[in-house]
Amino acid sequence: MGVHFFTGFPGFISSQLIRELFRKNQSQEVIAIVLAGELVKANLERENIVAEFPNCSIHIVEGDITLPNLGLENQVIQEIVPQIEVLWHLAAIYDLAVPRDIAWKVNVHGTTMVNDFVRTLPNLRRYMYFSTAYVAGTREGVLRENELIRPHAFKNYYEETKYEAEHRVEDLKSEIPLTIIRPGIVRGHSETGETIKFDGPYFFLNMVDKLKYLPCIPYIGRSTSTINVVPVDYIINASTYLVDEKSAEGKTLHLTDPNPHPVQEVYRTMVKLLTNHYPKGRLPLILARISLQVLLIRKYLGVEQESLDYLTWNAKFDTSEAVSILKKGSIACPDFIQTMPRMIDFYLANKEDKRYHIQIK
Repeated sequence: MGVHFFTGFPGFISSQLIRELFRKNQSQEVIAIVLAGELVKANLERENIVAEFPNCSIHIVEGDITLPNLGLENQVIQEIVPQIEVLWHLAAIYDLAVPRDIAWKVNVHGTTMVNDFVRTLPNLRRYMYFSTAYVAGTREGVLRENELIRPHAFKNYYEETKYEAEHRVEDLKSEIPLTIIRPGIVRGHSETGETIKFDGPYFFLNMVDKLKYLPCIPYIGRSTSTINVVPVDYIINASTYLVDEKSAEGKTLHLTDPNPHPVQEVYRTMVKLLTNHYPKGRLPLILARISLQVLLIRKYLGVEQESLDYLTWNAKFDTSEAVSILKKGSIACPDFIQTMPRMIDFYLANKEDKRYHIQIK
């Protein structure tokens, strides 16, 4: 079973991964490194999880992944290093609008520090690193799992720094038993709709909800692209299967939707479910971009301007390796359109709660 070590706790994905590991009896003991400023929140989440799984434990250690030895005290290091069998690295800055220096410090330098720590673990059997499918930047066409090619440009600093971080993890494949996970755009649970923040596709729910008083809501630009959105339960089910699957060792896997829907279809369904009407007319993409350059408009609509870059990006993620491995565990990605009503229901039930909304800059 073994001890699992987590960065990124008490984030939504890390918290759900821990629950699933306990539920599947893959581990009964977790160690989570937490920044000092997150300790109160982390302890509350720990209490919630342990209440569900009273025979399991979560040991929180204070630290900082951007520091040598992750900022852990020597006594803590001596105690935990021999115990750790699996390390999950999820800590990152996920904001599309993040400044480069902040993104680099956490995503690149922080991952370098975690890699150094991983090398000291004598009983490690798997390093699970969470990258993103969007390390491809502006590359288009078919994007393969075994490729890590620097694009001509990135759409934002989040993509760039995750690309740089993944390169540093890739270099460990000859030394460490590891699996690199590249998720698509993650949304809430496909069955319950549960999430902890409204970002990614939720930006468009924010916008439609704000504009629903208009006689009609227009399409945004013209797009022949697909958008790759995956529910968090797919990420959780797949990852907890892959961590113990020998054939996933040394692999980079796209946890993306093998059958993504067109942007226009997704937007049309969102508008219909939120307003009971289909969109009419069309707002040119250039006007949408100009509008979202104004901070007051971005804040009112609840949309980051960087999200528009994904509406016309023509790329397809190859998922051959991931689908082949996950098929053995009967794990498949739920359909976005079919499960969208649960997403909308959860959004409508919680849209007035400011804790779910991210700060638009």
